[in-house]
Amino acid sequence: MGDLRGITARLDHLARLGVDALWLSPFYRSPQADGGYDVADYRDVDPRFGTLADADALLARAHQLGLRVIVDLVPNHTSDQHAWFRQALAAGPGSPERARYVFREGLGETGEEPPNNWESVFGGPAWTRVCDRPDAAGSAWAGDGQWYLHLFDAAQPDLSWENPEVHAEFEDVLRFWLDRGVDGFRVDVAHGLVKAQGLPDWSGRVTMVEGADDDAPAASAHEGTRPPMFDQDGVHEIYRAWRRVVDEYPDERILVAEAWVDPLERLARYVRADEMHQAFNFAFLVSRWHAEELREVVEASFAANDAVGAPTTWVVSNHDVVRHASRLGLEATGKGPNGIGAEDPQPDAELGLRRARAATLLMLGLPGSAYLYQGEELGLPEHTALPDDARQDPAFFRTQGAEKGRDGCRVPLPWEADAPAYGFSPTGAAWLPQPADWARYAVDAQTGRAGSTLELYRAALRLRRELGLALGSLAWAPGLGPDVVAFVNGPADGARGDVVVVTNLGATPARLPAGHRVLVASGELVEDGGATLVPTDTTVWLTR
Repeated sequence: MGDLRGITARLDHLARLGVDALWLSPFYRSPQADGGYDVADYRDVDPRFGTLADADALLARAHQLGLRVIVDLVPNHTSDQHAWFRQALAAGPGSPERARYVFREGLGETGEEPPNNWESVFGGPAWTRVCDRPDAAGSAWAGDGQWYLHLFDAAQPDLSWENPEVHAEFEDVLRFWLDRGVDGFRVDVAHGLVKAQGLPDWSGRVTMVEGADDDAPAASAHEGTRPPMFDQDGVHEIYRAWRRVVDEYPDERILVAEAWVDPLERLARYVRADEMHQAFNFAFLVSRWHAEELREVVEASFAANDAVGAPTTWVVSNHDVVRHASRLGLEATGKGPNGIGAEDPQPDAELGLRRARAATLLMLGLPGSAYLYQGEELGLPEHTALPDDARQDPAFFRTQGAEKGRDGCRVPLPWEADAPAYGFSPTGAAWLPQPADWARYAVDAQTGRAGSTLELYRAALRLRRELGLALGSLAWAPGLGPDVVAFVNGPADGARGDVVVVTNLGATPARLPAGHRVLVASGELVEDGGATLVPTDTTVWLTR
């Protein structure tokens, strides 16, 4: 599975890539029912990943290289192996231990029906009856008919944020890691901590990243507003308290929200001046490869965040969606399916990579903060032929395979073309098997190779830093046609000239304005009678 020492050994790659910070998914003690997002102990490292001393060494080396380190925090739920949940099972109904979680009596004559009709994001009911747990047989809770809520897997019981003990516990966890030197927290399911009073029925469906299905039929008075389990106003007081904690520490420690919230104006509430610092812009991630749609989401993103004085963020891939080098090669672009299997329609690999390079260069040309997902700098595609017996995502099992899940984007990276497991492990073993044709994507195969995706990322990130594009301003550049996204990134302080970013999504080449020179391009440009043309699915940065 890799470990913290392995990450420390590869930090030089991130420094050469040109990023500012590293975000680590959970490395806490965990049974790994959901890739570590089922935490059994928030103050320790799982032995399979190393020790607290290894975490300290990683932080020290990262800071030597000028990299900040953001760690994942999972406050919506714990593992069912967490000491608190084990205590809650043993203590029984009505106990203070159960009050830390969302336990309820069931409906029906004998409580045999769940307390409401909520569905798990991973598929199936969002409730499990205590006596139906596999570990109930022969236990003290074998006859316990209460139900507990889990918006995700049954091994991830939801905490009750109505309980002051929960608030105190997580503020202490924040301080534990801040004291060790972490630079911030990415907050998992930041929109999910507070549930609507009374837990009303809701017949909608929530999907990863996209959030609630707005077309779901209404079944209660609550419906037609927002899901009763997500984006409730009470979450904001929690994050105001957390902001006060991180502000106690030097060097600008930060909070980053993972919140599947729509519209963007609701998402911007999470990054008001006294709450979090940033929030992932999933509206941009799920946009189709369509010029007008991209312009609209960029404009709406700036409007919503400018209204609260927060920076806008951009992201095109992460650990919950099909990699954008494959997603953009599907017939229908946008968020894409929840995983791709060998029997599913396959992406056009060449088209997907060409669009992915263009989309990345478009994203990195925008003012604001950009988040890259590990391996996208190599142009990695989704593993679309992963054997079912190798899959580990609970979404695959809870939907009986109807959703292939997220394993295809989580396959370990190829570092060395000719090494076992492409350099991931000395034995050739990998917790998710790597495709046989990934040698061409390996870091050593791309380093120094003109035109490689890795060198494109390095060049773009270097220019982005040198030119201060993250701190610039945006103005649309008209006149290049409806299928072209073109904008000017202006300097924040007048220290440089404008940078023009042009992305051609149309079927015919787009003519660049005269009097400019090319800084970087995602693909080869075409010279035609003294004019420079941008082919379809290509992005270029220009300056006068």
